[in-house]
Amino acid sequence: MDATAMTGTVTGTDRTDLTLLVVEDDPAGALAVPELLDAADAAGTRVRIRTARNLTEAERLLTDDVHCVLVDLSLPGPRAAAGDDPLAPLRHILRLAPRHAVLALAASADAELAAEAVRVGAQDHLFREELDGRLLSRAIRYAVERKRADAVQVKLAESRLRAQENARLERGLLPTPLLEGSDLRFAAHYRPGRSRALLGGDFYDVVRTPDGTVHAMIGDVCGHGPDEAALGVELRIAWRALTFAGLCGDELLSTMQQVLEHERESEEIFATLCTVDIAPDGRRAGLCLAGHPSPLIARQGRAARLLPYEDGGPALGLLPRARWPRRQVELGGAWSLLMYTDGLIEGRSAGPGSPRLGQDGMVEMINRQLGEGLRSEELLQAAVTEVRSLNGGELTDDVAVLALERDRARG
Repeated sequence: MDATAMTGTVTGTDRTDLTLLVVEDDPAGALAVPELLDAADAAGTRVRIRTARNLTEAERLLTDDVHCVLVDLSLPGPRAAAGDDPLAPLRHILRLAPRHAVLALAASADAELAAEAVRVGAQDHLFREELDGRLLSRAIRYAVERKRADAVQVKLAESRLRAQENARLERGLLPTPLLEGSDLRFAAHYRPGRSRALLGGDFYDVVRTPDGTVHAMIGDVCGHGPDEAALGVELRIAWRALTFAGLCGDELLSTMQQVLEHERESEEIFATLCTVDIAPDGRRAGLCLAGHPSPLIARQGRAARLLPYEDGGPALGLLPRARWPRRQVELGGAWSLLMYTDGLIEGRSAGPGSPRLGQDGMVEMINRQLGEGLRSEELLQAAVTEVRSLNGGELTDDVAVLALERDRARG
């Protein structure tokens, strides 16, 4: 059965028709809903009505264009689920219509039952003896708006929860450096490749061990989705723990490879890594490369250049018995060390279709920016901004860059 009542036009912000599904044992005889609404012209609500005599018929008529369901609590419940539960019909409708507004209809003598109906999920309850057109029209609009508001609140709560989870993951991926007692300055910049993402597969860390050595690391898990970001967090935490445990060079990277092999989802996943351990006097460092681009060093009065990279080893996760030699490099008195992931060099040099920027293009760009007096955070921000501009739009890969600087010579 299907009936339609139209009572004027909708006022305010909601100018669409509302569709009401009435679920009652004898809607034609016990509750004349169309007639009630016909008497409610002043309410300014346009309502279309569908009627169902039982839950089976209600399920058939409950389509996406229904805005509100009016359920008679005296309706016989589902045979298998009713038992002694007087709210079984309502619970059944709530399961069928999780996105719809629901009103409970009861006799005034069943006030406790009506209140319980709201507690289990109905937007409001109505008493049959007190019902008139104006009240019904207002109740329908209220129920629909309350359901919309509840849905918005659920989405906001889910959004806040996701933001909190992302923030916790971001704190793991983008750590606070532990450099207390060191005269080195630290700066970092991170930009995920995924649109509107907080995180990617790049990771880094910097710590100072009790002997005064400053250890820095930057890495890149292949890919730039949430799974890669999570793996990057695990590798960063593993690196920090192993570094404080005294591991360095090949021993550290071999153990990191074991961590990767145990934590990755497939054998195709690998990670590149660059580690630097700077001596307490700040004048020399050990360098290990695992399939990662070599850092760039800028010494006072000299052009920036790449540190030696001929002795690097393979990326972690590619060869089961690989070795990663540690190379000693001289830093000098005052210097700036730039470590980066390949997202900084794999963008285009002059828009789509042009050659990639590459390490040579990056070195030229950094030298020019250093010549303009840029240092630390300003240098990193300018580098990432220019790389994006040269690429002709957003970079598709994650970008992480960090800088360690020593301003004065000692000893």
